[in-house]
Amino acid sequence: MTVGSSRAGERGPASLAGSGNVFADLGLPEPEETLAKARLADLIDATLQDRGLTQNQAGEILGIDQGTVSKLVNGRLDGFSQERLIRYLTALGLDVEIVVRPSPRPGDRGRLRVAAG
Repeated sequence: MTVGSSRAGERGPASLAGSGNVFADLGLPEPEETLAKARLADLIDATLQDRGLTQNQAGEILGIDQGTVSKLVNGRLDGFSQERLIRYLTALGLDVEIVVRPSPRPGDRGRLRVAAG
């Protein structure tokens, strides 16, 4: 545990180092899968912004309505599967590569990770 301070001699609120996955830190079910969906959605949103697309224009490309685009870019991902988010990325002209390899720690459960490059 680390303790922050705002002025010399004062103690600030206590904080804990995170795991790198806020969903795991919150104890939510399937945190790796949830983080992967969030990262895919972030990539979609970044691509839409980079291309200067409105939500209506994005919807035309993705085959969804503006309201669904709004949910996507605002992180309301309950109705979106990873597969669906990957389809959106490819519709936006991005290549998606899935790599499967052994876990670095034999016997451990494998991990799911989204990396952009």
